[in-house]
Amino acid sequence: MAQTDAKTKSPKAADADMKLPDPVEMSRAMADIAQRSQSNVAEFLKRQTTGTPTPIDPLNIGNAFFEMTAKMMADPAKLVQAQMSLWNDYLTLWQRTTQRLLGESAEPVISAERGDKRFADAAWDENTLFDFIKQSYLLSARWMQQTVREVEGLDQKTAQKVDFYTRQFVDAMAPSNFVMTNPQVLRATIESGGENLIKGLENLLGDLEKGKGELRISMTDTTAFEVGKNIAATPGKVIYQNELMQVIQYTPTTEQVLKRPLMIVPPWINKYYIMDLREKNSLIKWMVDQGHTVFVMSWVNPDETLAQKGFVDYMLQGPLETLNVIEKQTGEKEVNAVGYCLGGTLLAATLAYMGAKGDDRIKSATYFTTMTDFQEPGELGVFIDESQISFLEGKMKEKGYLEGASMAGTFNMLRANDLIWSFVVNNYLLGKDPFPFDLLYWNGDSTRMPAVMHSYYLRKFYQENQLVVPGAIVLDGVPIDLSNIKAPGFMVSAREDHIAPWKSNYALMNNAGAKMTFCLSASGHIAGIINPPAANKYCYWTNNRKVKDPDKWLEGTKQNEGSWWPYWHEWVSQYGEGMVPARDPTAGPMKVLEDAPGSYVKARADAS
Repeated sequence: MAQTDAKTKSPKAADADMKLPDPVEMSRAMADIAQRSQSNVAEFLKRQTTGTPTPIDPLNIGNAFFEMTAKMMADPAKLVQAQMSLWNDYLTLWQRTTQRLLGESAEPVISAERGDKRFADAAWDENTLFDFIKQSYLLSARWMQQTVREVEGLDQKTAQKVDFYTRQFVDAMAPSNFVMTNPQVLRATIESGGENLIKGLENLLGDLEKGKGELRISMTDTTAFEVGKNIAATPGKVIYQNELMQVIQYTPTTEQVLKRPLMIVPPWINKYYIMDLREKNSLIKWMVDQGHTVFVMSWVNPDETLAQKGFVDYMLQGPLETLNVIEKQTGEKEVNAVGYCLGGTLLAATLAYMGAKGDDRIKSATYFTTMTDFQEPGELGVFIDESQISFLEGKMKEKGYLEGASMAGTFNMLRANDLIWSFVVNNYLLGKDPFPFDLLYWNGDSTRMPAVMHSYYLRKFYQENQLVVPGAIVLDGVPIDLSNIKAPGFMVSAREDHIAPWKSNYALMNNAGAKMTFCLSASGHIAGIINPPAANKYCYWTNNRKVKDPDKWLEGTKQNEGSWWPYWHEWVSQYGEGMVPARDPTAGPMKVLEDAPGSYVKARADAS
């Protein structure tokens, strides 16, 4: 029987499989690349001579590692012990690799974590050389991360920063990120005669051009989606707008609807349509189908004219104004409200404000992955200290806002292997085009941050954690105290959330002055929330006991399979006040301004 495995082919057979590039096409491609490279270099140099110079170390990484190194050198015995441990692991690896080369079986010294896509190719296990490269990397990565984590005497902030950036370095140095140590890339290079690398270089230049000299990695085929056509396409009408937001009322799909409308407060740091991707995974459409009259605030993508807009403006011109709009449109003064992430933080602050003024128009509040206590902000805390905030404020002062790409880059670093390096391999090494993916299209559709709003939020919430201190924050003359929140609450958090850790979310259970229900979803910040019942994915945990400590709460939970959406709908329906005939947005007294999703959401930050 003929052998066809690439490992068993003769040199002549292998040469026969190699595609030789067309010299004319190769020459044209290289000439085009050279010309585009020159333009990119010119654009980069131009950016360096305009605006405020960028500090050498704006993230203050150097000081953190300098302090870590000083502490490490103060205990040389511990460092030697760590080095000896690594040496012993390498000796074992050499021994077992030799056994494999001699045709014997040998257990791996270390294995990649289950689900690590970097080492999914079979050659990482089947080929002895690549198995050695993989294990060598994993041993070094483990040693490096353990060593820095065990350094004593560092304050919590410095230790967190050192650990985070060590992981960034370790992820960047993975053998899968380099041509000569990635079997899949090597195979593609041989089979295509290097065309994958030429195409990858063209992709790289295209991303540099898109970012005007800064690398903005393409994560999806942006031509596959159009807002309002095949994404953010749930039917509805824009019935109101001010300088900060548009109000969308969605067209009902049921003959009867709950009497109390549902008001959704999205995060202003992202566009609302994370809740309205395609029809099969649209949370908004599902809510409409369950008989809710859904109103969504669609925040503007701010420019320099809104630089002075602050948190109080977002409250007054956002949820409070939307309450007035809903009353005018439906005649209903009372609503149920939902806030997602920062939108939930704004909703909580608004409810505390309303509680102090005796305003009880919001009869129930649902919080998706919402932080109100920022004592433990998760890995985002790495980016919050005085030097970094001052640096951001300097950048925002130039234009009046923070570029959307700046925040997008920060979030991508939290999951670097999935959101950075996998695309480096796919786009630049394999020379492939990114796959069409609605979630990643939304992820790349970033929003700007008004200077005053963003500075206030970073300092008062993240850095100083004042929202949980009664009276420390004053909005429109009203001291904010979370105990003034009287609307019954339903909290949904995600167990693997790196952006808003669920245990930090849980603090509102103890600080709000209302009856609260907590639900913990599997997965992360997005997938834990956007989890339609039809997909039958993940699970969620519930516990009806009132417990102060989140770990104690988790101990007494019941695991439920599938989506938490029906569980929430059952909860919120008790505050629906019965059923009424469906409300058509075109039949209300408010003038229809345009079709959903409206013009505000279509304004792209990367178009300026």
